Amino acid sequence: MIVSKRYALRLAAVGAISAVSVALAGTAMAATPAAHSTSTGVARTAAAARAGITAKPSVSSVRAWEQFRVTGKTVGLKSGSKVTLQQKQHGTWVTLPASTPISRDGSYSLRVKLGLKGKNDLRIVSGTVASPVFNVTVR
Repeated sequence: MIVSKRYALRLAAVGAISAVSVALAGTAMAATPAAHSTSTGVARTAAAARAGITAKPSVSSVRAWEQFRVTGKTVGLKSGSKVTLQQKQHGTWVTLPASTPISRDGSYSLRVKLGLKGKNDLRIVSGTVASPVFNVTVR
């Protein structure tokens, strides 16, 4: 088969136009889910902004391994989901093996024993929602 210059240019032009149209269609298709996920992300962020946890320890100072309670309320979190205690250790939040489910009215009560002597920075978390930091001193 003999390919003329005109035929080769025509094939190149059709190929270029096809490539551009596929690229534009792909961009439009890719933009649609991104816009949808962005609006969903905004909704999740707004829901997380409404969610909150309060926390209050029953004591401000305890002996090592003495049990105390942390109580509080949650807003915007599903009842039955877990709240967990975290402790700041060397600048990093460490999840401790102390958790309890949220009751129907949004409250919780957690029994805690700490062994790390000194001032302990603590907080309660559930998913990405965290309470303000509170302190308990272990002597």
